[in-house]
Amino acid sequence: MATYNIGFIVGSVSSTSINRRLANALVKLAPQADLTLTEIPIADLPYYSADHDADIPAAAAEFKQRVEAADGIIIVTPEYNRSVPGVLKNALDTASRPWGQNSFAGKPTAVAGASIGQIGTALAQQHLRSILAFLDAPDLQQPEVYLLMTEGLIAEDGEVSNEATAEFLLSWLRTAHAHFELHAKRDA
Repeated sequence: MATYNIGFIVGSVSSTSINRRLANALVKLAPQADLTLTEIPIADLPYYSADHDADIPAAAAEFKQRVEAADGIIIVTPEYNRSVPGVLKNALDTASRPWGQNSFAGKPTAVAGASIGQIGTALAQQHLRSILAFLDAPDLQQPEVYLLMTEGLIAEDGEVSNEATAEFLLSWLRTAHAHFELHAKRDA
């Protein structure tokens, strides 16, 4: 089975982000699914403006290059006000511009998220899937990951304390691997 180099984006820049803990768990489990996960950070991206399309800022150019270099992208996001966080939307806008230079075009993606509420990230993921469809980034549709984060479920280092949760996340990563592989074969 081929190993794929997958970039991941955490849709929160909070130092206490539970979605970062989820991302850390995915990183820890990824080798068992023949995936290598590397973060593509978004905290230092400038605000997207068409004023900079002729001379893309260095941080934006590097972000676009890292998206393009990855075999696929995993986005782990919280829900802010029933949508995606502004920093994540800014990153997606940055990667997709200027017009005709969409770094996400054809890039297979998978979406996950955690919250402290029962349906948290569901609406954010719905909006995110709509954005990814417009960006021509084929998204893994099933299974969905709306993880209810309880105290102690995932440690800062990504260690998952609940065996059933760890198995679910590993199963999701294996399905994501198949999604990335399908699109790699289409592009070959």
